[in-house]
Parts: sequence; structure tokens; C-alpha cells
Amino acid sequence: MENDANYSDKEDHEDELDEETTKIQEPLLSITNTKGGFKTIPFILANEAFEKLASSGLGPNMIIYLMSEYNMSMTTASNFIFIWSAATTFFPILGAIIADSYLGRFTMIAVGSLVSLLGMILLWLTTIIQQSRPSHCDQQQFITDSDDNNNCEFPSIPQIIFLCIAFGLMSIGAGGTRSSSLAFGTDQLQTDHRLKTPGALASYFSWYYASSAFSIIVAITLIVYIQDNIGWTVGFGVPVVLMFISTVFFFSASRLYVKRKPKPSLIVGLFQVVAASYKNRHIKMMSTHDYYCHKDQLVPSESFGFLNKACVIKDRELDLTSEGEALDPWCLCTVEQVEELKSLIKVFPLWSTGIMLCVIINQGSFRVIQAAAMDRHVSSTFEIPPGSFGVFMVISVILWIGLYDRVILPLASKIMGKPAHMTAKTRMGVGLFLSFITIATTALVESFRRAKPPTVKMSAMWLIPQNCLAGLAEALNMIGQNEFYISEFPDSMASIASTLTGVGWSVGSLLASFILSSVDIATKKKDGTESWVSSDINKGHYDYYCWLLSGLSLVNLMYFVICSRSYGPCKGQGLSR
Repeated sequence: MENDANYSDKEDHEDELDEETTKIQEPLLSITNTKGGFKTIPFILANEAFEKLASSGLGPNMIIYLMSEYNMSMTTASNFIFIWSAATTFFPILGAIIADSYLGRFTMIAVGSLVSLLGMILLWLTTIIQQSRPSHCDQQQFITDSDDNNNCEFPSIPQIIFLCIAFGLMSIGAGGTRSSSLAFGTDQLQTDHRLKTPGALASYFSWYYASSAFSIIVAITLIVYIQDNIGWTVGFGVPVVLMFISTVFFFSASRLYVKRKPKPSLIVGLFQVVAASYKNRHIKMMSTHDYYCHKDQLVPSESFGFLNKACVIKDRELDLTSEGEALDPWCLCTVEQVEELKSLIKVFPLWSTGIMLCVIINQGSFRVIQAAAMDRHVSSTFEIPPGSFGVFMVISVILWIGLYDRVILPLASKIMGKPAHMTAKTRMGVGLFLSFITIATTALVESFRRAKPPTVKMSAMWLIPQNCLAGLAEALNMIGQNEFYISEFPDSMASIASTLTGVGWSVGSLLASFILSSVDIATKKKDGTESWVSSDINKGHYDYYCWLLSGLSLVNLMYFVICSRSYGPCKGQGLSR
């Protein structure tokens, strides 16, 4: 009987072990069979890489396309591209808000991919349908011969509208894909606890940026070469095919994706603070005020005190629900929301210093025209396309990032005998200084080019240093900005930190358009004197224009020093000014 009892106890114990084993195995099986995970990442990376390849292949030669096929002057075509660039960098910010608050990231990327594809198809049709463009004029006329376009037909209003629709759809589409692609991949990794480690996320980020960089390099070389040597129809048709492949890749894994539901956006919360502080502007602030917060006894700081009115509870019964939540978030905000807005306002002056750098980097259209007027031959049979010189900028960015982490910092640490680190504000400042050197170098090269006899073309290899300097300036300043925002903002504002540089690019593109138009109006006289930014690069004075930009860049550098000192020390070790 005792043996029977022992056997029974043993059997019961084994049953308990089987139940426990089943409980452990079930979540593991669910993790293995669940949606998301690394199996979805190749589709997301392919969508981003092919979209970047398609869109980047259209940009470099666009100035030549608009001037040669639409008979636009240099100023008009450049302004067109500046506005397109501003829209393309702004819409991802708007797309992020819509995706987070209303549509969700999957829907946003899906819509963005389809809209981008439609925009590229319309742009491609402008190369096929003759009626969509004015009568053709010789391309070289717009680079070396004439500025007035008197012998050329201007595009009609319907032709301009059709072109604007194509560009607008591409910008809106870019806003859909670029706003959510990186975060959507993170959503897939968050479904598996084994993939939430920093190593897995770092690997995903590395592959994401590496694929984007590789796509840009291929676009500025191969696609630009096709446009120059085969024609616009094939050259613009290739991006259409690439965008179609990008869309197919994304939708082919639709059933595998994790599709998180949208939630209120933090950016909307910042607007709520502004609205609530305005509605409560008549409140007299007192030390006895009861503040609405999610943490006990949290009191708003004294800086920007007028915003504190947004979190004052006037009447608990009228302002709060029975659960203690605000009845109207547009009339009552938390102390946390108020402090988040204050931190954003505090970094605004330093953020604004990056706008001028964007103006300098955005002079790509001029660099293409400059290259077209120079000797681009590498050998007797091959010459570099004008739009491909931007590849040196991308390569310098990649090389700098690799050398800084793997060579420069370890070597500096060894020499100094302690860990070396370039602070975020130092990176920003050095980047601004290099942007000044970049545009000054551009002015010098253009001065030397103009000094050459008309029959002698200067080697376009002289453009390589300024492109490399521009890449270094962008890498240092933009990485510094991102590090600065992330270190200064609370963790809840990480998404906003990642969008601020995009806002800067958008504003910089609009400012670049304003400066160019102002220079064109101010320097083009009624007596027939050519504008500094004439479509004929030999009759204009782009060297004067670049010297003007270098002067503005130098003033901006001094403005940065003032803002940096006024801001004071940064948060975190190694981030002080």
C-alpha cells in the first residue's frame, strides 16, 4: 500500500511537471508563431531601400530637367526644387503625427508607398507625353548661353499644374513612408522578448541606415548616368519600377506584420498646452494652486511661467473625471506636458542655428550646373555625370561615421590617457564651421573657373573637396543635433527629438528659396545686366552669390556661439559646453 501511495504521489508530481512544462512552452510557441519578429525586417528594409533608391535618383538631375525640358530659368527651377525639398522634409513630420494618432504606421506606409508610386508615374508621363511640356529648347542654352529664354516657350498653366501634382504626390508619399518606416520595424522587434535587447535594435538600425546610404550612392551614380546617357524617359522610368518593387515588397508581408493601434501623439499634447495656457490666461498665479500631474507633488518650473496656467486645476469637480483624468485636455494639461514644451522652447535658439547649414547643403542645384560647365572627363571615353558629384558627399558622411567611432576616438583616448568624446554642441559648432568653409571653397572654385578663358574648361575634380566638406559638415552637425536633443529632452520626447532636424531642413529649403529669389531680384537690373544667379553660369556671378552665403554662414556661426553660451551646460556627463 505504501508503494502504491508513493507511486500515486510520483504520478501526480509528474502530471504537475507536465502542466508546468506546457505553461512554459505555450508562450514560447506563441512567440515563435506570432506576427512580427526578424522575419518581417527584410520586407521593411526592402521597402525603405527601394523607395530611397527611386526618390534619390530623381533629385540630382532635376535642375537640368526643369531647365531643359520646361524652359525654366535657373532661379525658377531652383525655387521649384527648394519648395519640393521643403515639402518632402516636412510631410514626414505631419505623417508621423497622423500615423501615431489616427491611421497607424502600417496604413501610413501603405498609403505613402502607393501615393509615391502614383507621383513618380505622373512625372514619368511628362517625359512621354509631349503635350505635358512646352516646346523643346537646347539644354546647353540654359547652362552656358542665355538667361532670358526669349526664344523658348514657357510652360502653360495646365502643364505646371500637372508637374506640381506629380511633385506634390511624391512629397506626400515620402511623408507616409519615411515618417513610419523605422518605427514600424521597431514595432516588429518588440513582439519577441528576445529581440528587445539593445543589440538587436542596434543591428536593425545599422542595417536600416546602411541600406539607405547604399541606395543613395547607387541612385546618384547609376540612375543619374542612365538619365544622362539614355534619356529622361528611361531615366525616370527606372525609379517607377523601383518604387513598384518597393510597394510589392511591403504588401507581400502584410499578414506577418504587427499592426499597433494608433494612440494620442505627443506633438498634439504640446499644442494642447499652448491652447490651454491661452484659455486660462486670465488666471492669477498663486503658490496655493493645485496642479494637474501624473506624479505626486510635481510642481512646474518657474521658467516660461505663463505656460504654467495650462496645468492649473480651477475646480476639481468641473475639470476632472471621477478617475482623476482631465475632462478636456485642451483646457487642462499635465505638469509633464508643460515641462516638455518648455524644454522644446529652450532648445529652439540652438536648433535655429542649423537652418543656415541646411541652406548651404541645399545648394546642390548650383553644384550640378557648375559641374556641367566644367571638364568632367576621367578618361578619354568616360566623364562623370554632373548630378553624380554628390556621391562624394554621401561617401564622406559614411567614412566619417566609421572613422570617428573606430579610429579617431580610440586614438584620441590613447593619446589623452582617458576616454575622449566630442560633445554634442562641439559637433554642432564644428559642423557649422565646416559649412562656412564649404561655401567659401565653392566661391573660390567658381572664381577660378570664371577666370579661365572661355575656350578652356576647368577640371570638375576641383568640386570634390567642397562636396566632401559638405558631407562632413552635415554628418557632424546633424548627428550632434540628434545627440543634443535626445540628451536634453525627457525620454517621453524621443519622437520629437527625431523630427526636429527634419523641420530644420524644411525651413532651410524655404529660406534658401527666399535668398535666391531676393538675390535674383536685387542684382538683375532693367538695363539688361545679368543677375548673379543667371541661367548662363558664365554671365552670372555665382561666386558673388556664394560669398554672400559664406558671409551669412559666418554670422550664423557667431550666433551659434552666443546661443551655446546662453544655453549653459548640457545634461549628462561629457555633454557640457
